[in-house]
Amino acid sequence: MRKLGLVCQQRQAFKVTTKRNERHQVQFNLLNQNFQPLFANEVWAGDITYIKTSQGWRYLAVVMDLFSRRIVGWSMAERMKADLVIQALQQAHVLRQPQYGCVFHSDRGSQYTSRAFAKKASQLKMRLSMSDMGCCYDNAVVERFFGSLKYEGLGHTTSMNESVVKQEITQFIHYYNFKRPHTANNGMSPLEYENSQIKVSCAA
Repeated sequence: MRKLGLVCQQRQAFKVTTKRNERHQVQFNLLNQNFQPLFANEVWAGDITYIKTSQGWRYLAVVMDLFSRRIVGWSMAERMKADLVIQALQQAHVLRQPQYGCVFHSDRGSQYTSRAFAKKASQLKMRLSMSDMGCCYDNAVVERFFGSLKYEGLGHTTSMNESVVKQEITQFIHYYNFKRPHTANNGMSPLEYENSQIKVSCAA
């Protein structure tokens, strides 16, 4: 490798974000890996990932509309508390105004199983769904977004401070929602896919 001028690029260290609190209530898995709802704002999914900055670890929570794969809410904080995921959900709800019964799917992390999050979901008239224990495939779509964010958007953030990282995240989510093509959307961006379905519905 030295002779060829090759350099090994290592991924960032793995950090656990899913920690179960046995005292919290777990919801049934309403999705069973069906990530193709028929309408927008019918099923959302959320998760938390870690991002290393020059100021230490930061935690990012997102909310995705599975219909178009559009990121509709996100929040970043220094600690993984229930407030982190509540803020992301609240932001998504303000933006999209879903009808009664919209499903929110997540893993069994203590933030999502907390009473505070369940209370907020109830106030927003949302139904909760959770992955089966230890099954990462039950929330694979959001995990795939995190992979795209880290290796297409952020790259190495260890030298960036928190404010710069937030700017990079904002820019990538805008690109992801408005421009990045998705196989699940027939090669269209989330926004293009949503607009195309609205036109089809109007024509029908």
